[in-house]
Amino acid sequence: MPAFHKFQSLNSVYCRMIRNELQIHGSMFVLLKKFIENNYSDEMWFTLAKEAGIHQPSYDPHKSYDAEEMFSIIAEASKKTGISESDLKEKFGEYLVPDLMIAYGAYVNPEWKTFEVLEYTEHVMHKAVRKEESSANPPVLNISRVHDQLLIIDYYSKRKLGSLAVGIINGIARFYNETDIVNVIPMSNPNDERVQIRVEFKKP
Repeated sequence: MPAFHKFQSLNSVYCRMIRNELQIHGSMFVLLKKFIENNYSDEMWFTLAKEAGIHQPSYDPHKSYDAEEMFSIIAEASKKTGISESDLKEKFGEYLVPDLMIAYGAYVNPEWKTFEVLEYTEHVMHKAVRKEESSANPPVLNISRVHDQLLIIDYYSKRKLGSLAVGIINGIARFYNETDIVNVIPMSNPNDERVQIRVEFKKP
């Protein structure tokens, strides 16, 4: 293959990868709709979508969509509620957990608690997500077990949804009734592509 055409081919692959990184799986939009309707009203979802410039807010849970659509809906929700976008993402992340545990519960060891679920998220749950839904593209998590009372989670995603990740971690702690022993501390701006999250566990 001539060098120029080889470059074009590689560039095309790279562009597809970037586009994929800037998309969000349809199931997340379905859950966002559920979150808005359960916490506010059915009408609010359609109002937010309309004001965000989305005239047909219907999402297939097996497809992916432009992340900007979700960001626009959350931005409009922030204006309506007076809650910051970061705090809304955290609340949404916490809200997601029961549905996520139902969807991927088969991959969770029944003896696990918050610590183990977090420790094995990338190698167990995210691996399952990628296997079951080829269009899904969960964030990359590098999880380090410092000792039995401390995890360091390095989050990376061009979608910049670190606040959502913080909410999910808090939601997992709530799911296991461990909010009193789990302390989640973002060590960098949760709206960046790369976020480090410190998760401390107190002895019961």
